[in-house]
Amino acid sequence: MSSLQHVNPTVRGIRVSPQSVLQSLAVRISQEVTQGVPKPFKQVIDVSSGDPHKSGLKPMSFLRQVLAVCVYPELLNNEGLSLDVRLRAQRLLEACDGGSVGSYGQSSGVPHVKQSIVEFISRRDAGVSSNTEHIFISPGSQVALRIIVILLARGEEETQSAVLTPMPCPHTLPMLVEEAGVKLVPYHLIEEQGWAVDLDELHRALKAARGRYEPRAMYISNPGNPTGHVQDRKSIEEVIQFAAAERLLLLVDEVYQDSVYGPDKEFISYKKVLSEMNSEYSETVELISFHSLSSTCMGECGLRAGYMEMVNMDPEVKHTVYNMRSAHAPVTGQLALELMINPPTPGEPSYDKYTQEILLIQATLSQNARRAWQFLNDLPWMSCQPAMGGIYLYPRLHLPSELIEQAKMLGMEADVLYCQKLLEEEGVCLGAGSENGQDDQRYHVRLCVLAPPATVEEVLARLRTFHLRLLDRFP
Repeated sequence: MSSLQHVNPTVRGIRVSPQSVLQSLAVRISQEVTQGVPKPFKQVIDVSSGDPHKSGLKPMSFLRQVLAVCVYPELLNNEGLSLDVRLRAQRLLEACDGGSVGSYGQSSGVPHVKQSIVEFISRRDAGVSSNTEHIFISPGSQVALRIIVILLARGEEETQSAVLTPMPCPHTLPMLVEEAGVKLVPYHLIEEQGWAVDLDELHRALKAARGRYEPRAMYISNPGNPTGHVQDRKSIEEVIQFAAAERLLLLVDEVYQDSVYGPDKEFISYKKVLSEMNSEYSETVELISFHSLSSTCMGECGLRAGYMEMVNMDPEVKHTVYNMRSAHAPVTGQLALELMINPPTPGEPSYDKYTQEILLIQATLSQNARRAWQFLNDLPWMSCQPAMGGIYLYPRLHLPSELIEQAKMLGMEADVLYCQKLLEEEGVCLGAGSENGQDDQRYHVRLCVLAPPATVEEVLARLRTFHLRLLDRFP
């Protein structure tokens, strides 16, 4: 009997995602391995989501050293630590209420950290101005996004608000939108064009929604999650013009902006492009962009801090967001955020090592993505678009009808069944594309390549063994 049949898809009325079920199964199998239950593998490898430290990548030394001093200020006198580490920690402690990371701080974020974010945005966007009043720090970008989606919701007596959402999308997004009481309206990215945004498809999706729902916002991730697509300036301008014409708030997830590695590709922020358009757009289009410590190079998922920048937003909206005290980010996370966007500079003692660590992570990611892409395209029943940025590959499974029918009989999607079998037989946990909002006629899996190269090679080897064995079962 299928292992997933033992798991109720709802808990007290709350729907459980396929990914949660697969990860629960991964934990159970890991416990069985520890207990000595015979398995054809020695450990479970989870590459379904982006958690680089869990996968074995090392954190940034400078960030951890400064945080250590902030948490234990007696280390300020430790000459074994670089002078710039101790000076930075001292400045950050002075910026905290009471000189301690144990203080509450202001609801929208530590002022010093917000100022550093403003300066980072200005450097990134070649002088485009920013303002601390437009910055809101939260416990990760997902919390910030959830706040905005909740504010978009309407009362039960009114037409339900809707958010245009790309398919595929981040696997956490559909449930986030659903729980906020907002309707998710899908627009499909074009797989054959490297998961590009298509203007005609945006108009189709909007037309299909109007009359039943009230579309009030459009979500997009750049670089794409999980597609790895990186938009160029022309594509961003088209999206901005579409949002302006249809009076939509733009919600732009730019968490993976530090991981663009495709040939002739570069990250351009939506804010920069918007600021360089004429006033018809630059002064009217409402835009909220998101960034986070879960970015590729930092990968500090557990410290729970991110920020959003609000452009052309109504002051009352900003005031409401600032007063949502439940959205406070931990002070330690905020200080880590400051270190992410304000790293050591040339001439400082920590600069060389910090730069080497960053370049190593970026090179590892780029090489893993290229290696996995070539490998996946060499497997029968599988095809994969090349990633240009981000941390995932999103290959398509060309599954036999017999396996699809078997999945239907078990009451699950075929890609979920594929992932379950792979987990049980080879100890590899992938993400199932059905929770990324895949097309009903297409099946995909999600593979995070932000991991040590040896781990990625082990995943690919086990995947190949399983995949070819599956071919023998369904010739």
